[in-house]
Amino acid sequence: MTKPIILAPAGGFAAVTAAVRCGADAVYLGAKNFNARRNAENFDDLALPETVKFCHERGTKVFVTVNTLVTDGEMDALIEEADAIAETGADAVILQDPAVMRLFRDRYPTLPRHASTQTAVHDLDGALYLQDLGCETIVLARELTLSEMEKIASRLTTAGAEAFVHGAHCMSVSGACYLSAMLGGRSGNRGLCAQPCRLDWRCGKGDHVLSLKDMSLLRHAQEMADAGITTFKIEGRMKRPEYVAAVVTACREALTGEAYDEDTLRAVFSRSGFTDGYLTGKRDKTMFGYRTKDDVQSADKVLKSLAALYEKETPRVGVSMAFSLTETESALTVSDGENARTVTGDAPEKAINRALDAASAEKNLVKTGGTPFAVTDFTADIAPGYMLPASALNALRRDALAALETLRTEIPERREGTFVPAERIKNPTEPPRFTVSIYRAGQLTDALVNEGVETVYVPLELLPSVEVEKYRGRTKFAAVLPRVWRTADEEGLREQLRTAKERGAECAVLGNLGHFALVRGLDMELRGDFGLNVFNSAALRFLKEQGLSGATLSFELRHEQLRDISKCIPCEAIVYGRLPLMITENCIVANEFGCRHFKGRCDALCADSACAGTPELTDRVGERFPVLHAYGCRSELQNGKTLWLADKPEYRKIGLTYARLRFTTESAEECVRVLRAYKGREEYTPKDITRGLFYRGVE
Repeated sequence: MTKPIILAPAGGFAAVTAAVRCGADAVYLGAKNFNARRNAENFDDLALPETVKFCHERGTKVFVTVNTLVTDGEMDALIEEADAIAETGADAVILQDPAVMRLFRDRYPTLPRHASTQTAVHDLDGALYLQDLGCETIVLARELTLSEMEKIASRLTTAGAEAFVHGAHCMSVSGACYLSAMLGGRSGNRGLCAQPCRLDWRCGKGDHVLSLKDMSLLRHAQEMADAGITTFKIEGRMKRPEYVAAVVTACREALTGEAYDEDTLRAVFSRSGFTDGYLTGKRDKTMFGYRTKDDVQSADKVLKSLAALYEKETPRVGVSMAFSLTETESALTVSDGENARTVTGDAPEKAINRALDAASAEKNLVKTGGTPFAVTDFTADIAPGYMLPASALNALRRDALAALETLRTEIPERREGTFVPAERIKNPTEPPRFTVSIYRAGQLTDALVNEGVETVYVPLELLPSVEVEKYRGRTKFAAVLPRVWRTADEEGLREQLRTAKERGAECAVLGNLGHFALVRGLDMELRGDFGLNVFNSAALRFLKEQGLSGATLSFELRHEQLRDISKCIPCEAIVYGRLPLMITENCIVANEFGCRHFKGRCDALCADSACAGTPELTDRVGERFPVLHAYGCRSELQNGKTLWLADKPEYRKIGLTYARLRFTTESAEECVRVLRAYKGREEYTPKDITRGLFYRGVE
């Protein structure tokens, strides 16, 4: 078994220094744009090459994050940044957007690609799918248990499994969250999350119900290594270098079986302590915490001692030296095991008093202080009767180590290919046809279908409760796959899909890249849901190549951005409804109201559960946000206001084939009234409406 590498976060160069000198095997960092921590210091075109060189001199790899969603208008800037990254000699890029994956695959096929945690890999099929796409490392969702990680890792052949072992823990599964975007226009999918979940959200009597403690799995380090995790990832690109030093040190100690200081970890940063996350399968109220005054003040006690861990150069690179002295020449060969360099120096002189011997030569040549090198082996072949001044020996050492540094920091040639942007396609000019998605079977009625509905989207698990046969020939039915599921669910979901098809469902709706493997071999029309986060034309083209016949565009886009996407397949946008903000692994409802099903699998909307009604979260200003049941005993938080565009003609003029009305908390009668209003057949406006992000978009 290969020992996992320690991957440390770096928001700036001080954090890089802390990570490297404390023993990190790799660091991950962002350039100035297109990374998921855009408010960090990050690295510009001048700093990034020097940082890569600094790391490579010391045997540390550099992974560059390019893990945000990208608009069509940013594609030229993205290509420039990709070129700049490739020219630095970085060891890998971390990606989320399918368009960015395609760009690096086509333009720099020899630059390794890692799938970001925001690709939301929850199961084996998703991991294998990304492996097939050429990803060399797959960051697993934080919500997996140890056994689930092991099942995935054991089946990967060309890709490694990466897992977070310490740091902040998002309430939303895989950080796929729209809360910050909806409340303040700062998109977490674009690297500007404002962390509104850390504020005082309430449910029942509970407070801070969306704020999880930081996760620390270091006590399980050996178990995770045995399970096949190849990379131990530390969260924290927005954190200070002392934090990086503390966690890297603790992680290194945990991997070697040494005792690490959890008190120091808690002091430098925590939210009321730590949680094991979901590693053991436990999910309850003990996982929650927030940053207190004591948490903040505790850092002052440890910062000085932690800074001392990285203030001096640490010789981490072992080298062998071979010195030779002949009658005419002095020479020194240094090798790090993979690279070797030989330099020649001054000719020796006849010794008058004391000739140079091996011990004296070694004493001078192994003085590598101030460099990243430490001599682990020394040999000497010295002609008798000659001497060489200490200054000449020092010059040999300096020249040899400098030559080795140059070799270690050589930028590999990246084979360049061609990235072809998506071709421009003329938008459809006809007004979009209406589709609807339902949350309860009772929302589907004759009155609704009679108003004219192109497709009815139904959660896969709800389809058995829907009278599909009754409406055959009057509308189409699409089975919506759950955005979050597990490896253990895969066969059951495939069987449910087969049954749905037999009952008359014509489409399968995919909201995660892992769904492509689930539907393989199933003869159904495939449409993409909003969970695929289609943000640009290249992503849409990629999804078409994967077999989609239609796709829902991201509701984080402004209407101009929606208009400008080159629609190579029929496109859809959500134009009505409570927009989904997050799916939570830890059930908000069960935590506050109890649930007899919570430890197992719950029946959606069972009559005696709290989710049978519509529980709500309340924010600091008293606005209420409905909480709906989600597949697998999870919760889905909805926006407090309803998206309403019926009175806005722009959505009809941006090239959409379909316009979706998303029904969640509405009664059957309200569903009909909404559809009639959008068709101009009834004057109706719901209470508490919003225009969503249709006009303002996101940063």
